[in-house]
Amino acid sequence: MTKIKVGGHLDKKWKNYFDGMDFKYDGDNTILSGNMKDEAFMHGILNRIRDLNLKLISVDTSVE
Repeated sequence: MTKIKVGGHLDKKWKNYFDGMDFKYDGDNTILSGNMKDEAFMHGILNRIRDLNLKLISVDTSVE
C-alpha cells in the first residue's frame, strides 16, 4: 500500500485518472492511496501529479 499526499482537494471525479486510487482528505490536502503494481505504475501516477501541477507533499511506500 502506498500513500501519496498532494496539496489541495482533488474532486473524486479524478479517481479514474489516477487508476482508481482511493482519495481521502487531510485538512487542505488529498491523500491518494492504493497498491502500486510496479515501479512503472508509480511513475505514471507521479507523472500525472506533475502534469496537473499539483504540489507533491509526501510519498509513503511503507504503509501496510
